[in-house]
Amino acid sequence: MQLLLQEKVDAVRVTSQDNIRSAAEALNQIALDHGMRAAPAHDIADKRTPVDAEGNILATEVFGWGDDDRVWWRNSRIALDSPLTSACRFEGQPFWANAEGFRTREPNAYLDSIDIANFEQRAMTRAAIAVPVHLPFGQIGAVSFNPLDKEKTDLSAEFLELSDALGLYARTFIATYVQVMGSTQALPPESRLSKREVECLRWAAIGKTDLEISMIMSRSRATVRFHIHNAATKLNAVNRSQTVFKAAQLGYISLHR
Repeated sequence: MQLLLQEKVDAVRVTSQDNIRSAAEALNQIALDHGMRAAPAHDIADKRTPVDAEGNILATEVFGWGDDDRVWWRNSRIALDSPLTSACRFEGQPFWANAEGFRTREPNAYLDSIDIANFEQRAMTRAAIAVPVHLPFGQIGAVSFNPLDKEKTDLSAEFLELSDALGLYARTFIATYVQVMGSTQALPPESRLSKREVECLRWAAIGKTDLEISMIMSRSRATVRFHIHNAATKLNAVNRSQTVFKAAQLGYISLHR
């Protein structure tokens, strides 16, 4: 069976609300073909789970998660509790995990610090291949592929064979689902920052005060505050820290010193 096919990529791509269900069914079939069951989340910080055009929960309607399963979307703390979702914050490529830790194709020291105590209870599976989906404006989605054999704990062979293909299919489904279902833009269309606003935020990002920034830029303190306030308004941010963070997300500044 050929793992990567363009027709399968097209099948899992959501192009409108009307084809959400068929795209989910295509992703579900891909998982089943390889002895897996998919668990999709369009936002790991949100207990809501993907739905079709009529609002039916895809996890139960398509992906086969029944009432007898420990369903992740009913756990409002899943983004904080599960080691899988925690790992998705620090890894951008597919990985697999069990009670013994995380495995990736390339080393990632951040994953070594994640608490994996009570892995099965907290991750709601004994082992899984997880695909993080990093989206615009800091949103993180994910698809967990859990073995149909609930006793299986070693997915090393499956990971080597399937992770690249599952990664492409999962990212295509989640990213296009979010694009189609996004009811409001994360930022207003007029969010382009000016050169002065970016310059002020660059200094703010490394801890400089308004007074210090004014001295560095040879501008008045009021002018610095004006530029930072304008940036906050454009980015729909509620305070200075969020303004800096959103500017970094959009690539205007770097948070690395």
